[in-house]
Amino acid sequence: MNSKFKTIYKNLSTPENSGKKIGLFRTLCSIFGGLLVSYLFMTLLSFLTPVPLGESLVIPIYLYTLLWAVLSFWIALSHTKLIALKRVFIPSLICAIGILFFILGS
Repeated sequence: MNSKFKTIYKNLSTPENSGKKIGLFRTLCSIFGGLLVSYLFMTLLSFLTPVPLGESLVIPIYLYTLLWAVLSFWIALSHTKLIALKRVFIPSLICAIGILFFILGS
């Protein structure tokens, strides 16, 4: 069991052989991870703005497309698959905790 985790960790932490191709794993992580983090950040931003909900949706909608593009590019530029996963899950976890803080706090 422990050996299985070591092989998975070693597989995820080894860099790609060729830096010219991104690979399917990092491509999917960048598309769907960027989408997830963008939606979570947009939701958190709608909680953080002090204006009513109907008026506060304009700012996150404008920022959403730019944020998705920037995050997807940032995730796709990672050297290893493990770094790509960390770049998806760490911001998602931070945004999810922030959203839960605002939902449970009010």
